[in-house]
Amino acid sequence: MLRVWAIMERDLRKFFRSPTLIMVATVFPLFQLVILGNAFGGNIKNIDLAVVNEDQGPRAVDVLEGLRAIQATAKTLRVIPYADRARAVHDLRISRVQGVLVIPINYSRNVDAGLRPRLGLVEDNTDRFITGTLDGAIAGLAAQLNVPPVVSREPATIDVAQVELYPYIDYMKYLLPGSIALAIFVTAMIGGGIIYIDDKARGLHEGYLVTPITKLELLLGFNFAGVIKAMAAGLTLAWLGALLSGVPNFYQPAQMLWVVLMTAVTSVAFISMMFFMMVRVSDPLVPRAIFGVLNTLLFFPSGAIYPIQAFPPWLRALAKVDPFTYAVAGYRNLMLKQAGFAAIGWDLLFLGVFSILMLAGSWALFRRGL
Repeated sequence: MLRVWAIMERDLRKFFRSPTLIMVATVFPLFQLVILGNAFGGNIKNIDLAVVNEDQGPRAVDVLEGLRAIQATAKTLRVIPYADRARAVHDLRISRVQGVLVIPINYSRNVDAGLRPRLGLVEDNTDRFITGTLDGAIAGLAAQLNVPPVVSREPATIDVAQVELYPYIDYMKYLLPGSIALAIFVTAMIGGGIIYIDDKARGLHEGYLVTPITKLELLLGFNFAGVIKAMAAGLTLAWLGALLSGVPNFYQPAQMLWVVLMTAVTSVAFISMMFFMMVRVSDPLVPRAIFGVLNTLLFFPSGAIYPIQAFPPWLRALAKVDPFTYAVAGYRNLMLKQAGFAAIGWDLLFLGVFSILMLAGSWALFRRGL
């Protein structure tokens, strides 16, 4: 028993000498509970809806007032007026809005004449959660408009003609962008975290100290090696996932070029982030303990599984600074919408600036010494 106690004592001393491990074991599971509890199943709000009023008549005003009422009460929609239908659909394709409602010419005249007036709803059906919520909101508006102002008068039944912008998107295709980002992140955790810390624990880094290699050269060497591995994992999953899920037009050269660029920038962002977090860590148990929680903190709030519009405000704020959010959005625009640079430019910019900040922080914290 004395020998057993000696082993127990050593292990417990090692644990309690690491405040990070104690923090992970006690506090981080609470973060995981809070984030998972708020990242699924909430009511989707603040869907950006472009409204093109081609009628400009009094009945069109009723539609606009109904939309503003939804915006002010349920907050399901955010109404954005557009003067041109083509511009609204273009912004829908590059994800600036999530739907386009068209009030066609002669809408007011058809309502007054009882000629079965029709509203047009163009939807970004790459996200079935948002599409379903938008369908419900507009259907409720149509039902409200169909209530006759005078009971004795026969109302003109208003229809909504729904147009889905893309072919049917099943849930496997919907999850594919998040799965690619997750594959890159897992490789970053291994290449930018576990292997680096294990090498330090084994004393392999001591060999670098007797060479003329500078701190910056060491930093770039570690990061670029991790980026190559992360790109290999991300592109492999992208190619195989597109084949298995049936992503259309994925293997066109121009489209593949944008996917490679997105993968490269995402890999640099994730590897530099992991290196920044692990640059001063020497305990090999820390990365193994923290990575599961990191996965929860970064992956689930990114919108990879459920729309960000359903999150509470504090979780939406976290999503805005989460690099996963921009990686998932970029891959979704490329793979599900076959969009180009106009749709992923902001995502690339954020990930690029994020990478520079992480590399600068790593360079400031990295010590070329034991």
